[in-house]
Amino acid sequence: MSITEKIHKTTELTNFKGQIPTNYLYTYGIAGENFFRKIKDEGKFTASRCEECDVTYLPARIFCERCMGHLSKTIEVKPQGELYSFTVCWENMDGSRKTEPDVLAAVKIDGTDGVLVHYLGGVSLDEIEIGMQVEAVLKPKKDREGSIFDIKHFKPSAK
Repeated sequence: MSITEKIHKTTELTNFKGQIPTNYLYTYGIAGENFFRKIKDEGKFTASRCEECDVTYLPARIFCERCMGHLSKTIEVKPQGELYSFTVCWENMDGSRKTEPDVLAAVKIDGTDGVLVHYLGGVSLDEIEIGMQVEAVLKPKKDREGSIFDIKHFKPSAK
């Protein structure tokens, strides 16, 4: 089957063997770049608020996804929140077993309406609870590069 061949029966699919060369450059966009630059330079999270829809977006955006209004103002929010959901990963990408699992968490950042998905660390599996308070652990400033990986993981907040 060639890559341009049309499929007429979805029950009789075939596949294309070989490689398709792709070149791309991913950009964060204006709001995303500002979000990651603020983490890199100051260790702070930024969000944007749509007063008309009463929604606070994190990471900050330049338009409201509900009313499509322009969001020019960003606000600073603390890098902490509540564990909204999580999953435990016992396998590597190649299907081999991990010696220690990774815990991926959806964290609802305080004062915002969205969640940030990242690793959860500094806690044993039997201590994890939905609703627990967590905070971001950042790389040392000298090691930050302006990406999501400037956040090492989230950990339980000190009580």
